[in-house]
Amino acid sequence: MMRALISLFFASPRRTLGWMAVAIVGMLSFGLYLQYHVGLTPCPMCIVQRYLYILIFLVALGGVFSRRCGVQAVVLTLVLVLAGSGVFVAARQTWLQWHPPAFYSCGRDFYGLIEQMPLSQALPKIFAGSGDCTAIDWTFLGGSIANWSLLAYTLMALVALGWLWRLWMRRGMCRA
Repeated sequence: MMRALISLFFASPRRTLGWMAVAIVGMLSFGLYLQYHVGLTPCPMCIVQRYLYILIFLVALGGVFSRRCGVQAVVLTLVLVLAGSGVFVAARQTWLQWHPPAFYSCGRDFYGLIEQMPLSQALPKIFAGSGDCTAIDWTFLGGSIANWSLLAYTLMALVALGWLWRLWMRRGMCRA
């Protein structure tokens, strides 16, 4: 049973990247649900993490459609770098949530931007998020969104590192 489950997810780098892309779509969809249906406002660190998830999704999708080991190694390296960046941002946000400073600002609020800037300058900043990076607005099993994101990025980095190690140890072992 366990062997079949491992084979389902880790039979090849392409299959693993495919499942990673599916998981990212699920996480991004849930984030959008929390934003638009629950009413949580993403902070700038959350927006950066979303961008990193989108980049990892696009890179992983590219790896799914390539059968060449060299391309898959490059894709896995990019996933490792992007996931490592996500670990850094999510870890910083987690640290800020656990040890909130007396005065911390992630950015300006939406209305302040519109009142003090022309719309052409305010629009790019609007997409930077306006929530408080230190606030814990939602939890699941005791973990905040930043905690779960840290776990997800760490798992993606470890999986990419594991495949890179395996490809390096057994050159040419990529399978369809």
